[in-house]
Amino acid sequence: MKTYVLYNKYSGNNEGLSRAEKVKDFWKDRELEFTDMTATDYSTFIPFLAEDDVLLICGGDGTLNRFINDTDGIEIKNDIYFFPTGSGNDFWRDLGFGPEDGPQKINQYIVNLPKVTVKDKTYRVLNGVGYGIDGYCCEEGDKLRAEAPGKDINYAGIAIKGLLFHYKPTNATVIVDGKTYKYEKVWLAPTMNGRFYGGGMMATPGQKRTGENRKLSCLVWHGGGKIPTLVAFPGIFKGEHIKHTKNTVIHEGNEITVKFDVPSPLQIDGETITGVTEYTMKL
Repeated sequence: MKTYVLYNKYSGNNEGLSRAEKVKDFWKDRELEFTDMTATDYSTFIPFLAEDDVLLICGGDGTLNRFINDTDGIEIKNDIYFFPTGSGNDFWRDLGFGPEDGPQKINQYIVNLPKVTVKDKTYRVLNGVGYGIDGYCCEEGDKLRAEAPGKDINYAGIAIKGLLFHYKPTNATVIVDGKTYKYEKVWLAPTMNGRFYGGGMMATPGQKRTGENRKLSCLVWHGGGKIPTLVAFPGIFKGEHIKHTKNTVIHEGNEITVKFDVPSPLQIDGETITGVTEYTMKL
């Protein structure tokens, strides 16, 4: 049996390999072969594996998103483990694990994933799709990272500045299993497969990524001025924002479409798509 450590060299501010090597502290007796997943063709790599070989993915949420999409349609019979080496690690957080925990098997969490369609392209979704100021934060973070590679990005700071000065809320139409809702002055409209995104924001506290009769959850944060929204915003890190029932609502359904009246950036598990007017996510 061999364990193939698939690492993303760009994750963790370009420290992907050195962070992945920390798995040796947990799996000391295993034969580990480190493989750069950014240069891996899974259509030839996966069939090469022996039945008892193990895959260990090291990276963040974006790395897992890349893996689940790059392997879409490829049958994988091997055990798949994950070890978080990214910046946000919301998938790991949602499963209830911390930095002290070693690699965990994730096969059950990466099957029957929801899919989102954006600009006529369809993607599998691990945690959720952010639309609104969260997409704006990812877009601004990408710009800062391009200007200073390796720099830690303060997304909370970007959000605060966006709320106060730069981001303008939009009107939105939300369609949940065929039923239409209209909202004005929308700040956030993510649809979630898990509870967390954005480096610890618990957007949808009641969302479950597995189980029978599970649904998708769409948070709509609407109305309210800049200052009241800014004051309430930190509560999202504990899921307490939903106490503001005048300005927040969570819709549950199997198929959710969100339309903005102004093109806005969107993020899928931290990967940014700009100039989006609508998306549809469904189980």
